[in-house]
Amino acid sequence: MIVNFYKYQGTGNDFVMVDNRKRTFPADDEQLVKRMCDRRMGVGADGLILLQDHPTYDFEMVYYNADGRVGSMCGNGARCAVRFARQLGVIEDVACFLAADGEHQASVERDDIHLKMNDVSGVEQIGDDYFLNTGSPHYVRFVDNVQELDVYREGRAVRYNSRFSEKGTNVNFAERIAEDEFFVRTYERGVEDETLSCGTGVTACALVAGLRGIDSPIKVKTLGGELMVTFKHEGDNFYSIYLMGPAKLVFSGSITV
Repeated sequence: MIVNFYKYQGTGNDFVMVDNRKRTFPADDEQLVKRMCDRRMGVGADGLILLQDHPTYDFEMVYYNADGRVGSMCGNGARCAVRFARQLGVIEDVACFLAADGEHQASVERDDIHLKMNDVSGVEQIGDDYFLNTGSPHYVRFVDNVQELDVYREGRAVRYNSRFSEKGTNVNFAERIAEDEFFVRTYERGVEDETLSCGTGVTACALVAGLRGIDSPIKVKTLGGELMVTFKHEGDNFYSIYLMGPAKLVFSGSITV
């Protein structure tokens, strides 16, 4: 079987994109997805996304982690899916689509995609750290000198601790580098390593910064580039949340599987 694919990246978070509107991709084959995401034996990516038709939305985004399993919401992946949908002619400059956590709206703004995230409430404080769900579960810890941090070791220690080991969590480390800007690094479950950027993680860090008195909009630097998050909130109830940043086609090709 030959699978045609497109490789996209959003601030270094990269995805294999497949046009599955004809439902020809074997979506239940975890080993195939894992193999395609493998950086040595396959295309190489942090995840794989199927773009599919939907009767009431512009399209449906089905996201798989690099381990081959169906994942939760992926912010950078969703921005890439919107760019991909535009390339395919499925949308023009606005989209209303279905993802793992429900309905999302987005708009194409030149090089950037503005993605509306779902409302967030119930931020839990764990000592000096925080836990919340922005479509995916995220643990947030503020640190000094994040650039020198061993994210793999520190992230795994939280991701596999007694509380989170069964379902896992993404783990974010954030450092305030300017009045309205943070540098964020993320250990992602499913990838089981640090990625260059994580959209739902960046969003989580920005919302926690809002809880700590930092006004929206908040700029976020990642290893793969820069994003911006805007929001409104009343206490720990956040709404009108937008994740904004670039999403770009890297290359396209086909692979025999």
